Amino acid sequence: MKYVTQFAIRFIALALISWAGCVQAQNRLCQSYVGLPAGKSPSSKVPAGMVAIKGGRFTMGSDRFYPEERPRKTVEVSSFYIQQHEVTNAQFEAFVKSTGYLTVAERTLDAKQFPQLSEAQRKPGSLVFRQPLKVNGLNDVSQWWSWQVGASWQHPDGPDSDLRDRANHPVVHIAFEDAMAYAKWAGQDLPTEAEWEFAARGGLVDADYTWGNDKGQRDKQGKPMANHWQGNFPLQDLKEDGYHGSAPVGCFPPNGYGLFDMAGNVWELTKDDYVDPRNPYGGMKVAKGGSFLCSDNFCGRYRPAARTPHGIDTGMQHVGFRTIWRSAQR
Repeated sequence: MKYVTQFAIRFIALALISWAGCVQAQNRLCQSYVGLPAGKSPSSKVPAGMVAIKGGRFTMGSDRFYPEERPRKTVEVSSFYIQQHEVTNAQFEAFVKSTGYLTVAERTLDAKQFPQLSEAQRKPGSLVFRQPLKVNGLNDVSQWWSWQVGASWQHPDGPDSDLRDRANHPVVHIAFEDAMAYAKWAGQDLPTEAEWEFAARGGLVDADYTWGNDKGQRDKQGKPMANHWQGNFPLQDLKEDGYHGSAPVGCFPPNGYGLFDMAGNVWELTKDDYVDPRNPYGGMKVAKGGSFLCSDNFCGRYRPAARTPHGIDTGMQHVGFRTIWRSAQR
């Protein structure tokens, strides 16, 4: 019995070492990814890094969370291809090098369009998250969001930051115009809200999250299933998922369609105008998926049905996008 016990202990120990090695290898893989999809899909006409999504009917929205997700409705989408991960800094850099494109965040504001602003206030910039020491309620987002001159996709955390070791992170500070320019250059498009939500669900029917209905589900490492805020937002970030800001794409388990980060990491722009009769959000676009700033006490929108309005005239530190390709675009 003694030898059996020793054998069992040794077997379990070896199994744990092997499992830990697999986990470490997976972490190294997502951390070392260059941010550029390699090779081609089986069909040479399909852009690299795309996953085929067979169209179908599904129930869009949710009646269990926020009012803007209602009413639920049956929607049908045609087949399409969607990028396996969010557009990375490496991908966007290739676009900029090819075209010389200047993002909205990198342009000086027009004095005629913004006469109320001083010359200093019209300098290029974007909105950056700054974790406060204290807050007076959660209604005033200016307590943690600030306009930073010099913030852009190349300087995601503000003017003193850069893209060193971030080639495989999702590109951020992207306005709708920027996302569409990239998509057109790549021969692709932005998804509609319905296409995005259909893909995010990964084949699960009426599930609250991309992985099922268990909000607290953990991966094999015991970490959260997505890069979102753990703790009391915006004062305490426990970083149980291992990240304070964005994570390299592909570091969290994919959904049922093999798509990464359809929950959390960064909000993703869609092509649709934001429509909500309860609120005046005219001229804004729908963003989906939540971000690394979504906590359970504030936002809670790292879900397929969740949606938020995003202005077309600015970028933010937690907003990016992914593209789709339709066969009609050939």
